[in-house]
Amino acid sequence: MPVATGPVEIPSSDWRYQLTFYGWLTGLNGHVGVRGLPPANVDISAKDALEDLDGALMGSFLAQNDKWTLLFDLIYTDVTSQATFGPLGGSTARLGLTQVIVQGLAGYALPVGLPEGATLSGTVGFRYQHLDSDFNFTNAYVPLAISSSGTQDWIDPTVGLFLQYKINDKWFFNALGDVGGFGVSSKLTAQGFASLGYMWTDSLSTAIGYRAIYTDYEDGGFVYDVTQHGVFISAAYHF
Repeated sequence: MPVATGPVEIPSSDWRYQLTFYGWLTGLNGHVGVRGLPPANVDISAKDALEDLDGALMGSFLAQNDKWTLLFDLIYTDVTSQATFGPLGGSTARLGLTQVIVQGLAGYALPVGLPEGATLSGTVGFRYQHLDSDFNFTNAYVPLAISSSGTQDWIDPTVGLFLQYKINDKWFFNALGDVGGFGVSSKLTAQGFASLGYMWTDSLSTAIGYRAIYTDYEDGGFVYDVTQHGVFISAAYHF
């Protein structure tokens, strides 16, 4: 997650904290199906998603000492996409997606032989997702409109690895990967991100990176088989 924007330099068991705000320019690819309609192909580029964005809030909180890492992350997005097609542009399809993702993990530093300044932690956690979707189809020449909507909430366990590497006093690199679901809610969910950051002061850092989240979830006719991916930038306050 983009929350981990600080280098590894924790000389004692004292806890250190970090509050991060970030923007994730994400595209969506996959299939979404609401009850009563077959899954529809979703192919929204990052540029289109930004143009269709109605609102967003993204942030995280990190607590860490020399062995333990606790991480919480929040993503809220509201996107509306509309397309006109068919003869003379007579058909219009509109898809609205409101999504909330809440993630948390606990990590413990693994005793592996890494270069100085690098720490690899094993993690266990959860990923909660809320999705509110609505689909509408109209045709200017046929007095028939099709619409359907659905709201779904689910939570998945996750396991993964979290790498932090202090390159020098200013530059740092972080990467995280996890996998989860295992049939508890999703058939499969996975996440990966990598970022390169810079410490401007002891209290302020920024980073840029790439992130992807994949989810394959089905329940009672509701289908969400989607990959979200794109570049993010973040700013963090350390205390």
